[in-house]
Amino acid sequence: MKIIKKCKPCIFFKYCCLLFIFGCVKDPVFKNPQTTCNDQLITNSTFKEVKDLFVDDVIQIQQELVIEAYVISSDQEGNFFSTIHVQDDPVMPTSGFQLEIDLRDSYLFYETGSKIYIKLKGLYLGKSKGVYKLGGVFMSFGKLSVGRLPALAVKDHLFLSCEPVSKLVPTVTSIPELNEDLVSTLVKLESLEIIAEEQSMTFAVPQEETIRNLTNCNGTRIELLNSGYSDFQDKLLPSGNGSVTAVLYRENNDYQLIIRRLNDLDLTSERCSDRDVFLTSDQIFISEIADPNNNAEARFIELYNAGNEPFPLNGWFLLRFTNENITAGSEIDLSGIIIDANSTFVFSPNAAEFESVYGFPPDFELGNNSPADSNGDDNILLVDPFGAIIDIFGLIGEDGSGTNHEFEDGKAVRNSNINKGNAVFTFTEWTIYNDSGGSETLNLPQNAPEDFSPGIR
Repeated sequence: MKIIKKCKPCIFFKYCCLLFIFGCVKDPVFKNPQTTCNDQLITNSTFKEVKDLFVDDVIQIQQELVIEAYVISSDQEGNFFSTIHVQDDPVMPTSGFQLEIDLRDSYLFYETGSKIYIKLKGLYLGKSKGVYKLGGVFMSFGKLSVGRLPALAVKDHLFLSCEPVSKLVPTVTSIPELNEDLVSTLVKLESLEIIAEEQSMTFAVPQEETIRNLTNCNGTRIELLNSGYSDFQDKLLPSGNGSVTAVLYRENNDYQLIIRRLNDLDLTSERCSDRDVFLTSDQIFISEIADPNNNAEARFIELYNAGNEPFPLNGWFLLRFTNENITAGSEIDLSGIIIDANSTFVFSPNAAEFESVYGFPPDFELGNNSPADSNGDDNILLVDPFGAIIDIFGLIGEDGSGTNHEFEDGKAVRNSNINKGNAVFTFTEWTIYNDSGGSETLNLPQNAPEDFSPGIR
């Protein structure tokens, strides 16, 4: 995103320039310019096919390619500058592009919801910080970069369809579900609010690109990117909770939302904190670890969410420390996984065998030698995005054999009165079955499926 810099020349001069570029308007009362529509172009490529042309460096497209697209952004309120974001379908998009053009007030020519054709031959294609871009070119530190397409060249590549403006339907999603395919498409996220410490702030610092932060009721954040030149930059951020409709942007690994107009925010409902629904991290914990006596392929590990809201595990890790090792032998990134409220989530090393034995598929397959594939004398950790231990089974550095954290040929089940994780292994929180009975554990090997209940807390 680029910050808009509003120029100071008189309105008459500004619109004269626009009329010179795109033709005269006969109506003496100035209205939206009547650009000539064109439905003679034949689409012969897709967004995906165009993106596949990019490998490592900026390229100039030489093929006679044409794609059709729908405009989803608007610079009418100044939160976009010299860019147009387009997606491949008005209702169910699968991909988007950022078009770099040196054209002010582009909303007068390419209204939100307009269908356009893009002639790609001669345009430059690049990818910057996770965003695919089309446009002109400039040299930066000895490398080509996609830059603004000169205003006079815009009419040679962007053609307005004669079809009526389409009603855009944003993709309803959530912070944990965001992915790179949604970048430069219109999305809608529910149950968001400005973080408490920014509630008294304005949308942006004057003349500066400014990041504000939104959060869901689980405390997961996403950035709201605002221009210090926007019409609403000096307005106070809304204090309630609700929905945000925005163009999804990306800055390397961070997703950002860019609203087109102030009413893209509907934050008028009661805040999460007022509803007392925030979920604390320790309400996610290990509820069962299984090493069946009769079938090592039927092992599993189960997590439980004791909260009243779904909980995303972005940035969380599940680690297995084999035997007495003090470094993790297996580390699983749980990003993208959401555990429903008051629900379990079952991991298996072998999904096909798990389903064959227990009669239903696991929630997630981790593979052999993973934390879900312990033979009963290993130690398991659940760690949050900040590296804090949320829950632990066993004692790191101690082989479990013969100890109070051995579950070989058996299982370790969290007692029903335990409703949060514990960063220190506490034997009294568990009921542990094995084939030895050492250290007050139960010498009672467990067979699958009859002695196990994965998915039931």
